[in-house]
Amino acid sequence: MPTNNSRMNKIDEELKKEISNIISTELKNPHLTGLISVTKVKTTPDLRFAKVYVSMINEKSKKQNLSILKQSSGYIRSGIAKRVNLRTTPELIFEFDESLEYGSKIDEILKDISKDWKKE
Repeated sequence: MPTNNSRMNKIDEELKKEISNIISTELKNPHLTGLISVTKVKTTPDLRFAKVYVSMINEKSKKQNLSILKQSSGYIRSGIAKRVNLRTTPELIFEFDESLEYGSKIDEILKDISKDWKKE
C-alpha cells in the first residue's frame, strides 16, 4: 500500500503542534518539571500509532517526566481527537529525543579539539 508522504507529513506536523499545545497549556501535573518540547512526531501509515519525540530543558528528572507523559497519553490522545479531524486517533508512544543532547556533546568535543589546535 503506497503512502502519501506529504499527507503523512501534514498529519505529523498537526499532531506535533496539538500535542505541544496540550502539554504546555492543559497538563496540570506538579511533578512535570522543566520545559518540555515536542521535537518530532512520526505516525504509522495506518494511523494506529504515533511516536512522539520530546526534549526537556531544565528538567529535574527526565525519567519521571517521560513516565508522567506516558501516563497522560490517554488524556492527550482524547484532546487530539477533539481537535484534529482524523478517522482514528493514534495511540501515543512517548520517547526521549536524544538528538539535542547528542548535538551538544559533539559541540563540546569540537570545542575541545579547537582548543587543542590553538595550543599547538
